[in-house]
Amino acid sequence: MRGTAFFYLISLFAMIVPASGAETVAFVIEADKPAVTVTPSDALGGGLDGHHREESERAFKPQTLKEIGEAPFYSLAYRLRTELGGEVWHWNEEGTWSDPDHAQGYWTSSAASEKPILVSNGFRLPRRGNTKDQANHDGFSRLSDGDPESFWKSNPYLDPFYTGEDDAHYPQWVLINFRKDVPIDGLRILWAEPYAVDYEVQYWEGEPAEYYKDMLRGRWRTFPNGQITAAAGGDVLVRLSDAPIKTNYIRVLLKKASGTAPAGATDVRDRLGFAIRELYAGSLDANGILADAMAHAPDGKKQTEIVTSSTDPWHRATDRDADIEQFGIDRLIAAGLARGRPILMAAGLLYDTPDNVAAEVRFLKARGYDVRQMELGEEPDGQNISPEHYGALFAQFADAIRKENPGLTLGGPGFQSEVDGWNSIPDNEGKTSWMGRFLSYLKSRNRMTDLGFFSFEWYPFDDLCEETPPQQLARHPALIAQTLQRLEQDGVPRTIPWIITEYGYSSFAGQAEVELPAALLNAEIALQWFMLGVKSAYLYGIEPGEPILDGAKCETWGNLMMLEGRPGGQTSWKLPTYYGAQLLTKEFFGATDGEHTLYPVRIGMPKDQPSTLAAYAVRRPDDLWALLVLNKDPTQSQTISAVFESGGSEVQKGWLGPQKVFQYSPSQYRWKANKDDGHPQFSNPPVQSRTEKEKPLSITLPPISITVIRAPRSKETASTVLETEAAH
Repeated sequence: MRGTAFFYLISLFAMIVPASGAETVAFVIEADKPAVTVTPSDALGGGLDGHHREESERAFKPQTLKEIGEAPFYSLAYRLRTELGGEVWHWNEEGTWSDPDHAQGYWTSSAASEKPILVSNGFRLPRRGNTKDQANHDGFSRLSDGDPESFWKSNPYLDPFYTGEDDAHYPQWVLINFRKDVPIDGLRILWAEPYAVDYEVQYWEGEPAEYYKDMLRGRWRTFPNGQITAAAGGDVLVRLSDAPIKTNYIRVLLKKASGTAPAGATDVRDRLGFAIRELYAGSLDANGILADAMAHAPDGKKQTEIVTSSTDPWHRATDRDADIEQFGIDRLIAAGLARGRPILMAAGLLYDTPDNVAAEVRFLKARGYDVRQMELGEEPDGQNISPEHYGALFAQFADAIRKENPGLTLGGPGFQSEVDGWNSIPDNEGKTSWMGRFLSYLKSRNRMTDLGFFSFEWYPFDDLCEETPPQQLARHPALIAQTLQRLEQDGVPRTIPWIITEYGYSSFAGQAEVELPAALLNAEIALQWFMLGVKSAYLYGIEPGEPILDGAKCETWGNLMMLEGRPGGQTSWKLPTYYGAQLLTKEFFGATDGEHTLYPVRIGMPKDQPSTLAAYAVRRPDDLWALLVLNKDPTQSQTISAVFESGGSEVQKGWLGPQKVFQYSPSQYRWKANKDDGHPQFSNPPVQSRTEKEKPLSITLPPISITVIRAPRSKETASTVLETEAAH
């Protein structure tokens, strides 16, 4: 584990290195330039997601709930793992099937449950199109599973019957990823019902890309014989060109459906969309025999990878995924995890139905639960749905929800983190901007008012092996800046709230997440994004966890967690994420409610010298000022001073009254790496100190540390502070 092992060594070294001999660095608080106001109870939250069955139950043990209840966050975001796993969410196990005689079809959970909902599950989709998902990694596509009886079917809610638009405007599609250039001139399709009567077969001409978001240099081209019209269903072999064309991707655009249904079908949704049993692609010999280049297997690791535009949410009672559980809505509220604050609630979209989500809204309203915002879907970009298809579903679900609760604010898309900007698989015009295309869809249909907030996740570092945490900390501010620039170029409106529905060090597990850099990074994520206008940010991993190995290129164990739990369920340690959040919420911001005004801070470092320091200043409702400073240097301490500036002139060198200082550094924490039994050698809270009199600020920052300085700026406030402290 090259990267994390290196950091562990320099962390130990940092504990014995004296303060550097460099000059004191001056921090200038621009006191006449308020940047943004923040209300901590609305802005600082934590996120809860689905878990494996035993982990879910463990979270609700009394001692565990007590620990979570003491964790330093205010509001709560409910995350939806089922959506990431390509499953439909039965948020209530009581409900009705569209085909009740066979316990199958389209599910609607009951909005009037007499017994409390303690746990809920996702259900796998037997008509699944994608080989991979973003959560469980235990499913597979029915298009290359080797079974001619199984089939993929597109989402019927994207049919003209529901959208009112011609399929040809935004076709459904199937993409085959060979992972290398292969010669293609033949395609065999085993159609199911309904089939396509008009479709187009394309190949990718351009640079190969491991991830679809990276398909930026190239374009789709139609095979010479790839336009098929007035087609019939059944078993069809198409000669796409006179000679094979080498490509790593081919795509089938489905432009018009037959509207036919399987024998005996009675639900209108059975005849909507497109259905294919199996695909075969490769080269044809002189006799027209296809040499299939695809691998067929009921295993996502062995079959040729397939990506589809959508999947039919039809399923059966036997498709229940008992191993993955979502926290039951009633249990979540009864446990007090919402802390009396409004919940940012999740709803399925990619694999759900408008009726089921409308029932969820009806249930929440009937129970009297305080839900004012609802996020529709989760990580659609990671599941490669076209922005226009997401928009068409978003509009339908918004209509269904508003009938039940017109005052509920709806938002999305709930992007997975992508520091290069959020891209989609290119359309025929080569457009790849996910938000640009989604917003264009809403605007062209006068549906922009449906989007009440814009949501995304922020996990800035995928690679936890090749780069050290200090290197990542140093370049993190630039990543946020370039992402903001891309979102503004895409036209994401600033007139609606921007919300980070999950944030943390990485979406993958690694040792950096359980060491001091996690505390620094999490504080910077929240504060830098707040300075740029984000309204709320939800820290992921508020419940106890354990170190895990997450398929990284090196053996690095860690997890996104504030608290480390043990197999028996008891919490053993508070980790840097916990204490870093405590410094941010309790010491820097302080009061739960009330407007806290953030101000810019200039750091007096030479322009040609990259700074390892970052600072944020806030004026609180109690008229105290606080300065949060990060020293990202892994080996060197740094001495700082601070002054207030107004109108370009220094107005005060020192703060009046006692300064309280809180510091968290390697002196308080050290991690002992030992795979899944890794744990802190010691873990102590931040240290506190204070000055008794007015004096200029001069503080030494240890390596890899967070420091919060808090003090009054006026004599009146200083007097009040002293009186309050004396009374206690």
